[in-house]
Amino acid sequence: MSVPPRHVAIAGAGIAGLTAALCFVERGFRVSVLERAEKLEEVGAGLQLSPNATVILKRLGLLEDAASVAVRPVSVELRRADSLRTLTSVPLGETALRRWGAPYLTIHRADLHDILARAVRAHPAITLETGVTVGSAKLSDAGNVLSATRAGVEDEIACDLAVGADGVRSALRAGSPLARPARFSGYVAWRAIATPQLCAGLIPTDRVSAFLNPRFHLVAYPLRGGQIVNLVVIGRMPAPTESGAGGERRLLPPGIIAGAADDIDALAANVDGWLPWPIAEVDADAPWIDPAGLALIGDAAHAMGPYAAQGAVMAIEDAAALAAAVAARPDDLAGALARYQAVRRERVRQVAKRGSFNRFVWHASGPVALGRDIVLALRRGTSLAADLDWLYAYDAETA
Repeated sequence: MSVPPRHVAIAGAGIAGLTAALCFVERGFRVSVLERAEKLEEVGAGLQLSPNATVILKRLGLLEDAASVAVRPVSVELRRADSLRTLTSVPLGETALRRWGAPYLTIHRADLHDILARAVRAHPAITLETGVTVGSAKLSDAGNVLSATRAGVEDEIACDLAVGADGVRSALRAGSPLARPARFSGYVAWRAIATPQLCAGLIPTDRVSAFLNPRFHLVAYPLRGGQIVNLVVIGRMPAPTESGAGGERRLLPPGIIAGAADDIDALAANVDGWLPWPIAEVDADAPWIDPAGLALIGDAAHAMGPYAAQGAVMAIEDAAALAAAVAARPDDLAGALARYQAVRRERVRQVAKRGSFNRFVWHASGPVALGRDIVLALRRGTSLAADLDWLYAYDAETA
């Protein structure tokens, strides 16, 4: 019989790692969070937090804080990018709260990260260190050890359970028996922030708008109480150089939004530049766990495309599910990790399948696009909402 794990070491202080830390301490564990960056900050812009994520924030006592800096959109609206015609609308707002038991929010990634970080820093059972690079994990019955570097000095950190929450290019994954490379998906997300004034007449600031086109799709939604609008254009193209948070803002590449209405062209040209983010993926069918005491969560385990708006949500679900699984089997860490992997892998497969379906439908052309438009026009919003029950009413902790 194994000794119940009491010390959890988490590599990565992003949304996945910070949520995991809070979920574990809620169950009586001691947690160390190790972040490679010298300063704790989050990059990126907007997130959509569906009820399957906000219910977890509610249990952690953080939902009110999140809602105070977020927007609760009234609907998701699908529109054609060429004619701007509305194809259908899925009700959110109060409907989401009644139907799925928690709100649907759009929130700036940095705002959510700040809320989680403040909660982590305030908890006496969590130690948060920045400027620490976790390189590898040595797992054995005698104990698990993470190799780490602080200010150029190598160190070892003992723990009962190691959690890799350090993103799509996870160093802990690469330095463990779970090593596998990330791959470029062939799609790039171009992100920008606009003012409501710039979007006036095209993008309402009380809902999520998705504009569909065979070459691309544009998703837009309000952040920070409607003070700004998050824009994301996703299309197939080679990976650009100097991409991501460290790159410079630039114009959209010629042709990426070809076929869009003039209003979309004008908006794209007038925002203060776009940041390209090549969409990377990680093979979710490879192992996520080592029974001796290592688990991957979030993008480190299963980075996927953003076509179902569930990337950060799956990381939050992973964090809650892993903590629940380990706490439920205090004398059987290997069994707990196996259960976590089995349940979460099936869930992620379903979500990834939905994302692939969305990408196909949103980028459809010719007769397929015509059929899509006809079907969507015939379906009521409540019927479309019912199709999402399996996704938004899911409870990761009890699953």
